[in-house]
Amino acid sequence: MARIVVIGAGLGAMAAAARLAVAGHRVTVYESGSTYGGGVRRFERDGFGFDTGPGLLHLPAVWRDLFVKTGKQPLEECVTLGQVDPASRHVFADGTRADLPNASRAGTAAALDAALGAGAGERWGAFMVRAREAWDRTRRPLLEEPQPADLAPLGREPYPAAKAGLLRRPTTTLAQVGARELRDPRLAALLDAYAWGYGFDPATAPAAAAVLPYLEQTFGSWYVAGGIRALADAVYERCRQRRVEFVFDAHVERVLEKDGRACGIELAGGENVEADHVVSGAPAPSHHDGDRRLAPEGVASRPDRPDATGRVTVCLALRGARESGAVHRTVVHASGALPTVTVLRPDDPALRPDDAHESVTVTATVRTGGGQDWSAVAERMLRQAGAAVPELGERLLWREVRTPEDTLRETGVAEVPGPALAGAGGRFLPAGNVSRLPGLYFAGGWAHPGGGLAHAGMSGALVAGLIVEGADFRGSQ
Repeated sequence: MARIVVIGAGLGAMAAAARLAVAGHRVTVYESGSTYGGGVRRFERDGFGFDTGPGLLHLPAVWRDLFVKTGKQPLEECVTLGQVDPASRHVFADGTRADLPNASRAGTAAALDAALGAGAGERWGAFMVRAREAWDRTRRPLLEEPQPADLAPLGREPYPAAKAGLLRRPTTTLAQVGARELRDPRLAALLDAYAWGYGFDPATAPAAAAVLPYLEQTFGSWYVAGGIRALADAVYERCRQRRVEFVFDAHVERVLEKDGRACGIELAGGENVEADHVVSGAPAPSHHDGDRRLAPEGVASRPDRPDATGRVTVCLALRGARESGAVHRTVVHASGALPTVTVLRPDDPALRPDDAHESVTVTATVRTGGGQDWSAVAERMLRQAGAAVPELGERLLWREVRTPEDTLRETGVAEVPGPALAGAGGRFLPAGNVSRLPGLYFAGGWAHPGGGLAHAGMSGALVAGLIVEGADFRGSQ
């Protein structure tokens, strides 16, 4: 039985902790904050509740696998999952609206034809065929296997652009895919919204980001009753059931080294904790202080890159019941200087004081650089949200604005990490799971295969496999 220290109590780190505990190891999690969940947070006030991190779950199979492998109770006995249908309503800048069904390629094509005109569904369907090819080319090395030593193949663009004239330059960004292949500004805006939703600017995201709408439209969108925070609660309880110990308000100063391998951690105040293995769920550069031996193998995580993005979330407490015909998720596309926003209106009694009120979140992706007037950003977001929530101004009781500054305070980094993407010379690949220092590993959104609930869960599975099975581990089957 090995002694394992886990730094941070985010979802990926807890996924690794639960799997390692089941394998017979003694696992202790040290979290600098007062609670678990990382970026999966809950804001509560006056009987209203809001998810301030992710609001929907994609690829629930990742978390089903965790619960199957770590205990007798499956995921559905620990949380209530429901598919969101329609998966999303889209309000375009010209006022056109389209409701896209959940996990139905044919239904999506029909909805786009009805809303945008004949041929729109066919063009989107042809794009999704190419997106599937990119998914099939990268799924295992990008999601299910440890990051390879040779990253060059993942740096090459896997998306097979539609055939074009001999003089056309190669398609290298998602924005170019939309402009050249979809040939309708509304379809291009639909594609762009998927990139923004995961924290990527479509103007710089590689064409391989086409896998993001493919993932959602193929595997569906799911809601956890009580909010996504309920998933974090369930994972935490599963860890506790497997005898994982948690120490909160414990800041880790550095990873300790002895005889050429990680041997524990040093806490603020000077206390040393010995360990046979250390798993860090913190942003990859946090514990190496320029010492390359403590850095991950592969691509270094770059939370301070110039195109780094974070999220602004406005929590709205509304008087009045949710009207008939309201949908769970509405994407209101950008118009002029206004941002593209996602409005979530879960019909969930657990998130409101009574049926005469409603809790709503409005989210937008923003640059994390300084100088932002967050109050002005929130005002612009609310103007957009009015297209999704009737009489929003008249119904508003109060609002709470959550910005990248709150993310920085709660997680240590203002940026919200996105999932790994192939192409672009490897610029969108996260740090590897293995450190240059033996015995130190990386899990969570800042490590392979990147950010997002499903990807973080995969990182926990990969790290557990690397520790339990060693160098022979080749990924999930």
